[in-house]
Amino acid sequence: MYESIRKDPLLFNLLLEEIKRQKNTINLIASENIVSLAVLEAMGTPFTNKYSEGYPGKRYYAGNEFVDEVERIAIERAKKLFGVDHANVQSHSGSSANFSAYLALLNPGDKIMGLALDNGGHLTHGHPVNFSSKIFRSSFYFLDKESEMLDYDEIRKRALEEKPKLIIAGYSAYSREIDFNEFREIANEVGAYLLADISHIAGLIAVKLHKDAKSADVITTTTHKTLRGPRGAMIMCKEKHAKAIDKAVFPGTQGGPLDNMVFAKAVALGEALKEEFKEYIEQVIKNSRALAEEMQGLGYRIVSGGTDNHLFLVDLRGKGINGREAQEKLEKVGIILNMNAIPFDKSPPFKPSGIRIGTPAITSRGFKESEAKYVAKLIDDVLANKRKAERVRTEVEELCSSFPIYPELRF
Repeated sequence: MYESIRKDPLLFNLLLEEIKRQKNTINLIASENIVSLAVLEAMGTPFTNKYSEGYPGKRYYAGNEFVDEVERIAIERAKKLFGVDHANVQSHSGSSANFSAYLALLNPGDKIMGLALDNGGHLTHGHPVNFSSKIFRSSFYFLDKESEMLDYDEIRKRALEEKPKLIIAGYSAYSREIDFNEFREIANEVGAYLLADISHIAGLIAVKLHKDAKSADVITTTTHKTLRGPRGAMIMCKEKHAKAIDKAVFPGTQGGPLDNMVFAKAVALGEALKEEFKEYIEQVIKNSRALAEEMQGLGYRIVSGGTDNHLFLVDLRGKGINGREAQEKLEKVGIILNMNAIPFDKSPPFKPSGIRIGTPAITSRGFKESEAKYVAKLIDDVLANKRKAERVRTEVEELCSSFPIYPELRF
């Protein structure tokens, strides 16, 4: 595989180094995963050669009969998997999907309300540096300071005060189950649309291990996190919003879709419809809980006290290290995760008080609870300076060699 790239040795060597890095490191970044070989192959098909502005049966270029069928399959699989009326599979990313959703439902200057970024929200949910705040007016709700969980009564009060046109539910760093029906009631009470951004928890919702988001007017999701597909996104909605959503994607915010990625999305959605995918997600959650519980046992405070999904936050205050330092120390031994603010963090964004840990990628490699607990101990060995980094690095590589990535391939 990749033999043709050898003709460009500079890039080929970088490819080999990245493959080596992935094979020999433990990936705990909650927003990353390892696609199946089928999805990996799908992204490199000749569908990448095609331009297909428009939608199946209504394209602006000729030669789309097979592209049309692929997109129809992806749409039908998304609708079946999530039980929705309509699906648009063309969005390039979660950010562009959210932009399209806003364009479909709002006018410039309308007010949106999402969870504050430092409480676990996302940049596109109204952060001042993002387009979502530059085009629309932003307001925020917050977690309860004591429980570090959503407080629906307080969110309702906040919504009544702010009177947003759109409420956003769904987050980047929240480890507890979200009740989208509660948000639906709040949105109805203030006359707002409800957007469910399920980018992180799409895989859990797909197999009914998290409450569904069908009560939302529009659902956005990436396809590459717990859904374990290619990098990209989808938008799903009630039938009454279908035309507005499609128009907002094309020609509203995008030109031609990436047909190779739509093909890969169709492959991934087909995989998610199989019983094995539910078993995978069950293990993701088991691993997340096992790792969090082990970290607690080692003296680390877990934000909100635990996790219901694929990720959790670790509060490093009192450990003599900030999130950035922890990230860098762990990267040196081959444990890859990201620094992260904890709720109501008083430290600056690039030196936050916590780290975020996720289990989708290690579960894709075959890790079970025992390996997850072992990883927690390795993290503690590094952060508490219990053992030399060289020794921990060796153990990381030994563990990785027992759970190879793409063992069918020879590089």
